[in-house]
Amino acid sequence: MEYERQLKKKTKEMTEEQALQRLSALCAKGEHCTYEMEEKLRKWQIDEAAQARIMAFLTEKKFIDDARFCEAFIQDKLKYNGWGRRKIAQALYLKHIDSSISEPLLDEIADDLYMEKLRPLVEKKWKSIKARNDYERAMKLIQYAMGRGFDIDLIRKCIQEMGEKTDEDADC
Repeated sequence: MEYERQLKKKTKEMTEEQALQRLSALCAKGEHCTYEMEEKLRKWQIDEAAQARIMAFLTEKKFIDDARFCEAFIQDKLKYNGWGRRKIAQALYLKHIDSSISEPLLDEIADDLYMEKLRPLVEKKWKSIKARNDYERAMKLIQYAMGRGFDIDLIRKCIQEMGEKTDEDADC
């Protein structure tokens, strides 16, 4: 009973206006998706009618745009985190972004750009992997790169290039 009273003291009631103000400021600072904003409203215990009004306002005034968020998210994860197509798609799914929005944006990215991110990853890992033979090394590289979200076809292509590169180095 005492714990509940202390908990109520800590979580002040937030008005609809305060919630709208906080979310507007948050969205003005960076891209956020609909799901993230809905979660914040639920956490702040805003009633459902007020949640609907706030979300309608944020969407109407373009504070929230899932397509714009998706585009920024994809670029950031590819550029800064070095994620592949599958891992980005999974993260967008967890953020409740509809696949009709995310799939076309993911398909727009050329395989060359993914290879640009994959090559350094594979090269770095290639040197650190301890394997008894080339097959074992390739399997470990595939497992590692798939964990980073890259497609198997791109991984195999990259490993093949690495194998040819090491063969050339051995010939010299």
